[in-house]
Amino acid sequence: MAPEAAARPTRAELRLAAREQSREQSRAQRRGAARATRAALFRVAVPSVAALGVAGAAGAVVAQEQPDRVPAQASAADAPATAAAHQAVTPAAAHTDQAQASRGDARQPLSGALPGDGQPTATATPTAEPAPEPVKPKVVMPVARHGLGELFGEAGTHWANRHTGIDFPVDGGSEVYAVQDGTIRTQWNPFYGYMSILKMSDGTEAWMCHLRAYKIRKGPVKQGDVIAFVGSSGNSTGPHLHFEIRPAGSGPVDPLPWFLANGLDPR
Repeated sequence: MAPEAAARPTRAELRLAAREQSREQSRAQRRGAARATRAALFRVAVPSVAALGVAGAAGAVVAQEQPDRVPAQASAADAPATAAAHQAVTPAAAHTDQAQASRGDARQPLSGALPGDGQPTATATPTAEPAPEPVKPKVVMPVARHGLGELFGEAGTHWANRHTGIDFPVDGGSEVYAVQDGTIRTQWNPFYGYMSILKMSDGTEAWMCHLRAYKIRKGPVKQGDVIAFVGSSGNSTGPHLHFEIRPAGSGPVDPLPWFLANGLDPR
């Protein structure tokens, strides 16, 4: 073989050389891209010194000069990724935190409010006291209408001695009431006519005479119950109610002072 032919590379050698050259160029490009990336990361990391602090900045410089070592502190390559991740997460997290903070702020004045801070304070609902029961009068009128006719002790042709009670000049058929709680009994007398006698708790008796009819002949009654009806029976010149008061074991006394002593003026 000629010396020129022996020095000429074969096609296989040319292809192998071309591959090696292509691989070298690819490795050179990757190295260049890596250097460009580290430079770019370094440029991003440097403005972040305020956020990372002095230790982070030192780590960034060490990582730039010695890329094969991993420092104890965060490296410059980690800083941008961390910053980017923080920037990517912050808006949503901040929105959530703000919403939670808003709800917390809205609740805080209610839970921590003190009287006088402008917040409404709970007040105890006053308990309504029961209405006092009406005071029961000591006595009531024996008829519905006030006004007196003949008084106690008057003399006249109608009485053998003197008048033993007071007269209420009311219409026949008017209702007669029990002046106090007590017990009723009834009887007939030629002078008093039909009589209804109310015995009260202290033994005092109220005689109501010249009646037309009875509603209650005997038994217990309550103050104000209708017990009879006005008439003109017995020694009477017209319809009226003859009313007497007889203390226990005594004869008739003037009913007017008795009414007045019990808080009632029948006149």
